[in-house]
Amino acid sequence: MESKTRTGVRALLAGVLVTAMITAPTPASAQPLAHPQDDYAGSQIARHEGTGGTPLLDVKADDDALGLDVSSHQGDVDWATVARNGGKFSYAKATEGITYTNPNFAQQYNGSYAAGLAHGAYHFALPDVSDGATQANYFVDHGGGWSKDGRTLPPALDIEYNPYGDTCYKLTPEQMTAWIKAFSDQMWRRTGIPPTIYTSYTWWTKCTGNTTLLRGNPLWIPRYGTDVGTLPGGWTTQAIWQFADKGVFPGDQNRFNGNADRLHAFTLG
Repeated sequence: MESKTRTGVRALLAGVLVTAMITAPTPASAQPLAHPQDDYAGSQIARHEGTGGTPLLDVKADDDALGLDVSSHQGDVDWATVARNGGKFSYAKATEGITYTNPNFAQQYNGSYAAGLAHGAYHFALPDVSDGATQANYFVDHGGGWSKDGRTLPPALDIEYNPYGDTCYKLTPEQMTAWIKAFSDQMWRRTGIPPTIYTSYTWWTKCTGNTTLLRGNPLWIPRYGTDVGTLPGGWTTQAIWQFADKGVFPGDQNRFNGNADRLHAFTLG
């Protein structure tokens, strides 16, 4: 009788354990994102800082090279038309957080390269779902690599207003700076090159205290108007200026700080 009781208790406990394993909640960091297709470079900049102003577009043959950035928000892109319209480079969103990959990434990343553009990948950061090194690894493992082929741009970190809540992801300026530095250091270890930092002066000042710790990384700055405005964090010049959220190209419009020859040098690290 006692043996049967013990057996029954063990079976009951086993059933509870199995049920607990099945019904245990998924950690917040691993849950699917609500709207990653709407989170792209500048989506929250436009929402918080606006898109006013008339962009400067007087580009001559030996002037700054023009390009674009795209995500699943644009879907598949007609890259032959982009090239005919003067596009010289493109960034495509590869990943977000540690769960999302852009379903259009292959067409956007490989298609731009096939059309003759320099191509690059960017990661939309969510510093509240994992540490920086983990997100860097996720990015590299899902399209964020780099090769010194003269046609591949440094991978980029898109760090901007939180599309899911608190502006600074509930991190102090010191914690945010440490997060970005950890991401950058891991990218350097994995790819051999520091990532480009995409950010605005206003967000960077609010959320990192305008730290100068990352000033050695290339800067990609969004400012929709006739000039780049004040640069954040000790940077004295930008590599890329995102000057408008629409224009001749699909997605956002970008201007490299230099002509095609300087763009080529940028791809070499």
